[in-house]
Amino acid sequence: MSLAIFDLDKTLLAIDSDHAWGEFLLEQGAVDPVAYRQANDRFMADYEAGTLDMRAFLEVALKPLADNSPEQLAAWHQQFMASKIEPAILERGEELVARHRSRGDTLLIITATNRFITQPIADRLGIDELIAVEPEMVDGHYTGRVTGTPSYQEGKVTRLMEWLEDRDDTLDGAWFYSDSHNDLPLLETVDHPVAVDPDPTLRDIATQRDWRIISLRD
Repeated sequence: MSLAIFDLDKTLLAIDSDHAWGEFLLEQGAVDPVAYRQANDRFMADYEAGTLDMRAFLEVALKPLADNSPEQLAAWHQQFMASKIEPAILERGEELVARHRSRGDTLLIITATNRFITQPIADRLGIDELIAVEPEMVDGHYTGRVTGTPSYQEGKVTRLMEWLEDRDDTLDGAWFYSDSHNDLPLLETVDHPVAVDPDPTLRDIATQRDWRIISLRD
């Protein structure tokens, strides 16, 4: 039995759930239709380039959580799951998760997307363990701030090591599946790095290092 770690966006999902949530909020008329769209698209481009200012992104991304009631957010998320996430779940990704589950491996999603967005997705995929960006809550309401280290780039390694320490566990024999060169710090840390439908930068590096490259797309 080993630890099987999965990136979420564009790995087990065909889309980026963070960007899709922004698009969903635009469709609901919940955010400024011009400024928010420009910011959402700009941050997505910065992420793909590996130049994302995570703090600046989170200041924008978490504001709608603070601006709306938990009840409204929960109702929106139900619609979001049905309209955006369910069609984007990759069947072959679910099969990959099932293979690791059948082996008795511990399943973990680690994502740079926040827990509000990703916890219901992890639940849908039947993965109990989730490391995500943690939006701060006070008295049951989001504040728009983040707690702890954002799980992005080297932050994924930091958060994973904290998680392992809490469990008194190790990375021996661990697998990590990701599409993004932003995840190189963690891919370089595990025994079994796997590039999944990788971006061009990650594909080049995976090829050079003889890492396994797979596709979960049809």
